[in-house]
Amino acid sequence: MRRIRSRDTKPELLVRSLVHRLGFRFRLHSRDLPGKPDLVFPARRKVIFVHGCFWHQHKNCIDGRLPKSRADYWVPKLARNVQRDGERRTALRKLGWKSLTLWDCETTDERTLKARVLEFLSQ
Repeated sequence: MRRIRSRDTKPELLVRSLVHRLGFRFRLHSRDLPGKPDLVFPARRKVIFVHGCFWHQHKNCIDGRLPKSRADYWVPKLARNVQRDGERRTALRKLGWKSLTLWDCETTDERTLKARVLEFLSQ
């Protein structure tokens, strides 16, 4: 588990590259915001989280399913990740920030990803 990275993952780098090509500038992993969002757009008061389907339990995704072995370990661990994500989104909303969650499995289709990002950042 030591080798699991929390930043500079392949999906995050794909999103960062796309957003930069679209002409948006951002900050990375701002420590002063709840959850240390992956991309922060201070002038727009918007953030983007890039979540791994397994670690954040993406519903209806094959990568988001629970492991069959050691369920007593994995179920509470992954449930706490989901709960923490919700708490952080709520805290950001209370501070006046809007957030977008992009999933690992969504980064494979660049056209759809580009449309979602443009829609979110252009509002």
